[in-house]
Amino acid sequence: MDFNYLANPVIFVIDSVASLYILALLLRFLLQWCGAPYHNPISQFLVKITHSPLRFLRRFVPPVGKIDSSSVLLILVLQMLTNFFILRLQGVAVGVGTLVVVSFADLVSLFINVFVFAVFARALLSWVNPGAFDAATAILVSLTEPLLSVARKMIPALGGLDLSPLVVLLFLQLAKMVVLPPLQQLASLLS
Repeated sequence: MDFNYLANPVIFVIDSVASLYILALLLRFLLQWCGAPYHNPISQFLVKITHSPLRFLRRFVPPVGKIDSSSVLLILVLQMLTNFFILRLQGVAVGVGTLVVVSFADLVSLFINVFVFAVFARALLSWVNPGAFDAATAILVSLTEPLLSVARKMIPALGGLDLSPLVVLLFLQLAKMVVLPPLQQLASLLS
């Protein structure tokens, strides 16, 4: 039996489970950072599934201002371990520097994607069900309002049409196009 036959399903499982947990950690970090309601059911779910490792890490890694540095450290370490195991299963050996840069680039991409999907979901909800306010909407508002309010200051509403989600989505895509290629190029230089 070919090893690649077994490696691909293992890679899929590692990548899927690790990506979901890293996403949960990142969402917890972002919701805490932007002051989302703590007693929201979604916030409570994220706190429960991420509490144990963060409680342990917080003994050794103090927060830096409003930034929960233990969350940031755990997210980076988990992304690095995920990339390391996936690359090893693919038969690729990389140095620590390359692993750090690749993992950081993956996290920057995930960070931007979280905001892209949140802004898109909020815009979609405002068209489909404009007056509704539930747990998911509260989270989306907390997460996206800082970006949308900046965009609203730059471009006022035109005839009752709020173009701020479009502006933010364009900015996020531009940020992805400007930030990620240099990181990927640096990773290729280090390998």
